[in-house]
Amino acid sequence: MYNADMSDYRVFHPISVRYGDLDPQGHVNNAGFLTYMEGARVSYIRRLGLWDGKSFLEIGFILARVELDYQAPILMTDEVEVGVRVSRLGNKSLDMEYLIRESDTGKVFAVGKTVQVIYDYQSGKTIPLLVSWREAIQNFEGDLNNQLGDR
Repeated sequence: MYNADMSDYRVFHPISVRYGDLDPQGHVNNAGFLTYMEGARVSYIRRLGLWDGKSFLEIGFILARVELDYQAPILMTDEVEVGVRVSRLGNKSLDMEYLIRESDTGKVFAVGKTVQVIYDYQSGKTIPLLVSWREAIQNFEGDLNNQLGDR
């Protein structure tokens, strides 16, 4: 379902597990995984120079779908990082895959995927993926074997 081959991820975002992320069982709450993915997603687009981190209205996409397969609990003492990559570019959307793992051992805690819809916050409408974004992502990721669609 998802790509768990660590060599396919060129961006790894470090995570500090906070006490507030824990549930009564002493491991990271399910929602914490989504927050970790969000941090990695923002780190990715900033690394590629697609967003300067200032105005949220200029991010250029909105989250439309999340899939997440949990494989092991994250404890407060775990050293966590999230690998993130773009796996598909469409006309008006893109897919990102995530690998949440222990940074020292490579133990996988979860794998996931999100679909982002390209969006203009001023007009409130979906728009085509900017050519500059497409080029930056393709230059960074290499051939994605693009699947074009209307999403």
